Amino acid sequence: MQNRRRIVITALVFLLPTIVGTLIFRLIPIIWSFALSFYEWKVFDKAVFVGWKNYAHIFTSSISLDVFVNSAIFSVIYVAGSLALALVLAVVLNNGLRSSAFFRGAFFVPYITATVAIALAWRWIFSTRFGVLNNLLIALGVENPPAWLADPAWALPAVALVSIWKDVGFYMILLLAGLQTIDPTLYQAARVDGAGPIARFRKVTVPLLTRSLFFVLIIALVRSTQTFEITYALTNGGPNRASTTLAFFVYQKAFVDFEVGYAAALSYIMCVILGFLTLVSFYFRRKWVHE
Repeated sequence: MQNRRRIVITALVFLLPTIVGTLIFRLIPIIWSFALSFYEWKVFDKAVFVGWKNYAHIFTSSISLDVFVNSAIFSVIYVAGSLALALVLAVVLNNGLRSSAFFRGAFFVPYITATVAIALAWRWIFSTRFGVLNNLLIALGVENPPAWLADPAWALPAVALVSIWKDVGFYMILLLAGLQTIDPTLYQAARVDGAGPIARFRKVTVPLLTRSLFFVLIIALVRSTQTFEITYALTNGGPNRASTTLAFFVYQKAFVDFEVGYAAALSYIMCVILGFLTLVSFYFRRKWVHE
C-alpha cells in the first residue's frame, strides 16, 4: 500500500509542472476570455457587462460579415490548393526520382523558414513596378499586370498563394508517408490488368491514400482559420480590409482597437465555426475514406 502511494505521489510530482502550466496558460485563459466575451472592455476603461451584445454585433455588422466572407474564400483557396498541390508533388516524388531527396527538402524548407523573411521576399515578387512576377507577365505580353497587394480583387488570393507555398511542403511529406505504405504489388496487379497511369492513380492510389488525405484536410482546415503572420506582413489586412480574415480581425480588435470583449466573442465564433466544419468532415469521412 505504501509503495503504491509512493508511486502515485512520485507520478503527481512529475506531472505537476504540466498540470500547472496547462491550468495557468490554457484553461484559465479559455475560461477568462469566454467571460470577457460578455463584457465591453477597452483595456484602460472599466469592464461593463453587456450580455450577448458583442455576439449580436458580430452578425449585424457589415464589416464582420465581409470578414467572414474573406475567411471563407481564403479557406477554400488554401485548403483546395494545398491538397491538390501536395498530392501532385507527393505522387511525383514517390516515383523514385534520383533527385527526389533534394526536392523533398527544397519543398519543405519554406515551412520551417521564418514567416517574415518569406513575406519580405514575396512582397518584392509581387511589387507592381519592380516585382519579378509582373516583369515576367509583361515579358509574356500582359500589358497591365495587376497590383497584387494593392488591388482589392487580388490581395486575398495573393495572401492565399503565399500561404499555400509556405505550407505545401509539410502536407507533401504527410502524403508521401501515406504513399509509401501502399503495397507495390497492387500497382503490379493493376498493370497486369491493363490499367494505365491515370487508372492506377484513380483506382489504387487515391482510395488507399484517403486516410492520409483526410488527416491533411483537417490540418489544412485548421490552418486556414489561423492565418495571421503572412497577412500582417504582406497587406496588413488591406486594401480596405480586402484581405482581412477572421484571425487577423481578432488581432485588430484586441490589440489595435483595444475592444477586448468583442475580440473574445469573435474568437469563440471562430472556434464554433471550426468545430462545426470539423464535425461535418468527420461525418462525411465514412462516405469517402477507405479503412
